[in-house]
Amino acid sequence: MDEPSMPTPPAHSPGPPAPPIPLAELLASKDLGLRRIAGPADADLLWVHTSEMADPYPYLLGGELLLSAGVLLTDPDHYVGRLVEAGAAALGFGVRPVYEAVPEALIEACDRYGLPLLEVPPETPFTTIARAVWRLMAEARHRELRRVTRAQQALATAAARPDPVPAVLHQLATQLSGRAVLLTARGEEVHAAGRRPPPEAAAALTRLARVVARERPGSPASATDTHGGTHLAAYALGGREGLVLSLATRQRESGDHTVAGIAVVLLSLLAAPHQGADAADRSAALVRLLLGATPAEVAPLLGPDGPWTVIHARRSDGTTPDALTAGALGASLGSALVDAGREDDDGTVRVLLPATAREAPPQADDGEEPREPGEPREPQRARTVPPHPGWTLGVSTPTPLPALAAADTRAARALAHAEATRTPLTVDAPVAGLAALIPPGQAAAHARTLLAPLTPSLADTLRCWLSLHGSWDRTAVALSVHRNTVRQRIGRCAELLDVDLNDMDVRTELWFALRQE
Repeated sequence: MDEPSMPTPPAHSPGPPAPPIPLAELLASKDLGLRRIAGPADADLLWVHTSEMADPYPYLLGGELLLSAGVLLTDPDHYVGRLVEAGAAALGFGVRPVYEAVPEALIEACDRYGLPLLEVPPETPFTTIARAVWRLMAEARHRELRRVTRAQQALATAAARPDPVPAVLHQLATQLSGRAVLLTARGEEVHAAGRRPPPEAAAALTRLARVVARERPGSPASATDTHGGTHLAAYALGGREGLVLSLATRQRESGDHTVAGIAVVLLSLLAAPHQGADAADRSAALVRLLLGATPAEVAPLLGPDGPWTVIHARRSDGTTPDALTAGALGASLGSALVDAGREDDDGTVRVLLPATAREAPPQADDGEEPREPGEPREPQRARTVPPHPGWTLGVSTPTPLPALAAADTRAARALAHAEATRTPLTVDAPVAGLAALIPPGQAAAHARTLLAPLTPSLADTLRCWLSLHGSWDRTAVALSVHRNTVRQRIGRCAELLDVDLNDMDVRTELWFALRQE
């Protein structure tokens, strides 16, 4: 049986959890006694794999140092060709007991195909080589984490300076040894730092920025490209102006994407003044709330002509999202108002989203006077919340600012319903139809009287159970309790209300009452 000497990564993983190891670092370990006898000197090792099969191609992922003693080696040329086709990084050939020396035909084949060939002495076990690679990977990972930590500290310090946006860009360009540019969706440069790339690469970077600029639905959050040896990357910051962080570097190192992600989060917050007056007004509203103002007092800053939507989200795989992941979700939804929660909660991310999106105004001619206070705002269109891969979303209906607390509760219920029914998104439906014909005051008074015997937890259980058509299992999933607990609570509700919950008329009246809360 062909057994790897290192654990195989999950099928969904594009690579190992550590940076690749240069072949030269492994050869520098003198205690291994390895010697390169054919092929190029440069190679990056991702894995170590031991195989004595005549054709190990089906068992290779690419980037391996393949170790073999040549037990079934019959055709070196075909063997090496298959290794190169599979993407192997290098071949380590152990001499003895099968071969006293590395076959000349194998050496020639490796030179011909450009595959590094290492001679493994008899006293060096293959497991020792695998352990050495693991050690080098752990050291590289540690170096990467230290580098990311230092970069995070440097970027945070830059963000606290009086000129935070240029300071963060300058620090980012320094950390990545490249060019960092803040561009608008139209390719206009807002701030920049670092050495300018060649004109052709700069033009390619501007084109890449337009790919992620949020001018149309479905734009990716990031994109990468290479132009003439220059590595390019673009990250959407969101906001009305569609700001984009663009990077150009001569080389791409492990950890660069993480460092750039930290900068994206900082710049998304720091660039708010450049994203129109609406974002600045939201920041002012937050400051006033923290200083003691009431929601009614700050409501005009958030837009008197538009309601808000509350979104609750959890990762579909059950993992707890970190701040960067939650921020990326908020950016993809078009809002910087994100509550990532805490590590000790249930992993729910909450997003506050304007229920309407302002249409982009026509381009003004040079010299046109700005809009005076009191003039009508730009036309608005209804904003829809699409499903997001990897997330389960519960969405409230558009709600005025004073009723956001109730919208938050409805979004939580919608999320529970979505998880129970295994749907990626559930929108809390407003009261409509016949129920909407009854005056709200009278409906609320009837609901309070009818549901008075129930405790809040029993009312929540009954509401959830009715919304899921009386399914015990789905209600248990939605409430994170055992199905027997659901049965006990529903039985208690029937007892306290003195009703038969199998009667559709009873269910209908209770559902009407519960919808008033």
